[in-house]
Amino acid sequence: MDLQIWTFVIVGLTFAIYIGIAIWSRASSTAEFYVAGKGVHPITNGMATAADWMSAASFLSMAGLIAFMGYQGAQYLMGWTGGYVLLALLLAPYLRKFGKYTVPDFIGERYYSQLARVVAVICALFVSFTYVVGQMKGVGVAFAGFLNIPFEWGVTIGVAIVFFYAVLGGMKGITYTQVAQYCVLIFAYLVPAIFISLLMVGNPIPQIGLGGTLADGTFLLDKLDAICTELGFKEYTTSHRGKTDLFFVTAALMLGTAGLPHVIVRFFTVPKVSDARRSAGWALLFIALLYTCAPAIGAFARTNLIQTVNNKPYTALPSWFGNWEKTGLLAFEDKNGDGVVQYYNDANPDFVESTAKPNGWNGNELIVDRDIMVLANPSIANLPNWVVALVVAGGLAAALSTAAGLLLVISTSIAHDLLKKWLRPKISEKGELKAARISIAVAVLVAGYAGINPPGFVAQVVAFAFGLAAASFFPAIVMGIFSKRMNMAGAVSGMIVGLVFTAFYIFYFKYGGGTPEQYWFGISPEGIGTLGMVFNFLTALTVSAFTKPPPAHVQDLVQSIRIPRSSSPND
Repeated sequence: MDLQIWTFVIVGLTFAIYIGIAIWSRASSTAEFYVAGKGVHPITNGMATAADWMSAASFLSMAGLIAFMGYQGAQYLMGWTGGYVLLALLLAPYLRKFGKYTVPDFIGERYYSQLARVVAVICALFVSFTYVVGQMKGVGVAFAGFLNIPFEWGVTIGVAIVFFYAVLGGMKGITYTQVAQYCVLIFAYLVPAIFISLLMVGNPIPQIGLGGTLADGTFLLDKLDAICTELGFKEYTTSHRGKTDLFFVTAALMLGTAGLPHVIVRFFTVPKVSDARRSAGWALLFIALLYTCAPAIGAFARTNLIQTVNNKPYTALPSWFGNWEKTGLLAFEDKNGDGVVQYYNDANPDFVESTAKPNGWNGNELIVDRDIMVLANPSIANLPNWVVALVVAGGLAAALSTAAGLLLVISTSIAHDLLKKWLRPKISEKGELKAARISIAVAVLVAGYAGINPPGFVAQVVAFAFGLAAASFFPAIVMGIFSKRMNMAGAVSGMIVGLVFTAFYIFYFKYGGGTPEQYWFGISPEGIGTLGMVFNFLTALTVSAFTKPPPAHVQDLVQSIRIPRSSSPND
């Protein structure tokens, strides 16, 4: 069968499974809609958490970033992996023991204030919406790639599908759908990685193949370093930015992970606190299967891309190139009219003077959206059509699973934390459930529109969300668990300062005309959330020191949360 038929068969089959699960597990109560009735098995929850965690940024964009950034791209790998460990060990069990549905619910109860709850809702909406925009772009990239349609139409189709099963099933439907999506995405990620590793270095284990030797006897990374420097790029195995920014971006991703509401809420879906710990461990194992492969896939993809496309006549390029051109995410501009693709770093003045101009090159002629690299990689490596189709299905599974989790956070923030806990406390369960579904419907439409015009690559957009989470939620949650002295005034002041500073910095340097030369201490927008978190901590501690301590019952509550064992049946 040709690629188009394979893709329709595999993607259609997986989508039929997702929709079938959503119908089978339709939520009938707010408990099922918000936390799946707290009856999910730890292994099941571990798989669902892994799917929720491994978004389009992990599946599509992380290896693509590593492919172009090389060593520098490790900041995404280290930040997200370390952040999940931090979340699982430091926060998840305590939040589960607290027993609330949402992060704003925890903030509102812990800081004994509706103001704290409302600020937390604003933070949750800000973070979740920024994150879901990245997922919608990932959905659009995947659909555009296999349907050979414009990217904008790919996003539109993704919006319709997410709308259906997220609105219908709530957390119960999303949980079991995410289990299926994890199975699809991990199989889709590992199969081509194993294929390509065997073809390039003769080793079926991609993690080891990254350090393997090619057919000519040279090490893969040595070869990649050489071909990158030959084209005016920095060596693949060296850092592209200063160590300060590398640290701040890694820290923002790590600390932002621990404040992501759509991941935290997953630990409320299991019966007991001990199950939350076990599900965290299972999720880490399931996540590691993909994350340890990403560097190898990035290196394989960059090597194959350069060797397949650079200095090749445009008329002789393989069919995959033309297919991706139709999406608008890959482009060739023949600047010197010779009909040959010249791919090089035209921002390197030394290379331009020494090599490009003497050869008659008038600028880099290849434009590649980094988010297509994982999807295009099997085609570039000339793998069978069924493998290419499988990767498309995996990319869609990753983007849709996380998008659904994020949309649920948005809906619960509005229906549960704003309506039920503040504006309309007497609203019926049926009315609350209806409000939650309407909130998802509106959110998915707005997110789809924003996904058509995202502010950057998928992983870059997601990095902004992590920075916002680190600057707003992380200090409030940590101090809420470990500091009996932290009060409402301090926590609210800290969240506002951290969120406003970080959001303003990101906006200024992405849309307000700011240049990299103006970065504070060389910190990029992706890493500024770490500094925002510091400002949050300092503001919160200062304000709380000059204001009244929390009431005695709140301090007793904090003490009870930190006790690891008790006679409670929830332990």
